[in-house]
Amino acid sequence: MFSKVPSGHRDAVRSFWLVGLFALLGLLVVLSIVVGTRDVGTDDIWAALNGQTETIGQSAIAVRIPRMVLAVLAGGALALAGAVMQGVTRNPLADPGILGVNSGASLAVVLGVAWFGISSPEAYFWSALLGAAVTTLFVYAVGSLGPGGATPLKLTLAGAATSVACVSLFIAVILPLNDIAGGIQTWLIGGVGGATFHRIVPVLPFFAAGLLISLLSAHKLNSLALGDDLAAGLGDNVALSRIIASVGAVLLCAAATALCGPIIFLGLMVPHLLRLMTGVDYRWLLPLSTLGGACFLLFADTLGRVVARPDEIEVSIITALFGAPIFIWIVRRQKVREL
Repeated sequence: MFSKVPSGHRDAVRSFWLVGLFALLGLLVVLSIVVGTRDVGTDDIWAALNGQTETIGQSAIAVRIPRMVLAVLAGGALALAGAVMQGVTRNPLADPGILGVNSGASLAVVLGVAWFGISSPEAYFWSALLGAAVTTLFVYAVGSLGPGGATPLKLTLAGAATSVACVSLFIAVILPLNDIAGGIQTWLIGGVGGATFHRIVPVLPFFAAGLLISLLSAHKLNSLALGDDLAAGLGDNVALSRIIASVGAVLLCAAATALCGPIIFLGLMVPHLLRLMTGVDYRWLLPLSTLGGACFLLFADTLGRVVARPDEIEVSIITALFGAPIFIWIVRRQKVREL
């Protein structure tokens, strides 16, 4: 998009988007705390921020704050993971949900709850990490079969088939278990409701590790975008670069899925739209995607609390409503070719 635009102008445009997304995130954080099924006043907000929960309004704010934090963490993690996966696979359709990574992580958590009785945030994370890693390897192996290697179309089809298989398996596991079926089915919808700092804090190191690894992979992803042969000619170890970047993406997917359940399309649409507006330099695209994902999930959560008052619509439903049309548009526009 910016191939004929001076470099200084490109950086100015990207800086504008970076500052704009920071400002938007701040606004959405405030709205996420203020807006909900119950209206609250300024006094309630300040009192809740000081740890008071004496009134209903103060209690509502105390519930919304960890929910807001989780939306920021999960949204940023999933969008960043999607951008990294698109760079690693050179696949414009890459997304933790579409490639089956979220479904694999969810299946592992369901099996852990049903067969081993796991309940702690750490156990949820390690189960999700194992499922996400195994699914990533499986989808890439299946998508690499046949002539042409791991093409975008084959990876997408392999991911879709894997997702369907995982969904069928965890439904088969859940149905006979009436004692846990309700809680697990609610978690499988995908949302940030019911978030608590007790569950968020133990997973924070894994969010941080995934974020650091992914952001440090930006230069390698720029090299991979030139093609494997040219990247190797520039002195990069192509296989090692892919593995390291994928580790960061899998950590982020596992952490977000362990806390929120599967949320699809966010990692597809946010990086893709930002790539159209700011260019393909991953040194900019990765932090922009992180901010954009946090903004979008906060927006989706706030919207879900408003449109169906006094009930709520989970964020995964909102992201699907926005993401499905964008997914179709990307398929038609890209004709499923490589990035």
